[in-house]
Amino acid sequence: MKQLSPYLKARTVEELWEYHTCHMAEFGFDRLIYAYTCFQSAQSLTNPEDALVLTNYPSDYIEAYIGKGLFRDAPMMKWASRNVGAISWRHMWDDPDDEMPGPDRRELLALNRRFGITVGYTVSFPMAIKRSAAGIGLAARDGLTQADVDALWAEKGDELEIINQVAHLAITQLPATGQSRVLTPRQSEVLELVADGKSVRDIALLLGRKAATVDKHLRGARESLGVETTAQAVRKASVLNQIFIVEPGSQLT
Repeated sequence: MKQLSPYLKARTVEELWEYHTCHMAEFGFDRLIYAYTCFQSAQSLTNPEDALVLTNYPSDYIEAYIGKGLFRDAPMMKWASRNVGAISWRHMWDDPDDEMPGPDRRELLALNRRFGITVGYTVSFPMAIKRSAAGIGLAARDGLTQADVDALWAEKGDELEIINQVAHLAITQLPATGQSRVLTPRQSEVLELVADGKSVRDIALLLGRKAATVDKHLRGARESLGVETTAQAVRKASVLNQIFIVEPGSQLT
């Protein structure tokens, strides 16, 4: 499929995401939301602050869906956290394991109806790393019914799953340069050295800086990433691909 070439040539998550949203719109899916985390809990869905979230949904929808935590009651989100593959949104509210919808579920349903996010498909990706999870919700454009989307998936579902899987794999390999939690070059450098097993004293000697200066950069990295420990910062930076970045045109060594 020649349309996969841009996924392989993209240099940042934002570049790839722009192409992917346009590509999916050609199939009739004009609103997407993707999430990837390495901090999935066995008891509950992840904190969105610990995930890479990409979307072109309206900002006021996202403010309610993520900001108010309604995503935790979203049936397709729950399905994606427990399963791998693709599922039609006609199953959105018929999970026999779910309890009767409570106030938050009713609020979520009303929100989805208000924004016309009621027809579509969800794809959940296989993950080889413990506590990792990733999935994408594909909302169909206005005018399409779920029957229309199900018929499209019956014809092109395999192709759509492959395209979204390629997008997911590419995203996990690219730096998220447009995220609010972007590290400075020096913060990335000191986290890389920590990941390599270096102590603060080692890093100070390697960089020709004082230990207090290294501590300052590590503290700034923790604050930027919203974590408490340097170990958490290293892990979160790795999820966002903010460390060990290969610059365009550079050679791997």
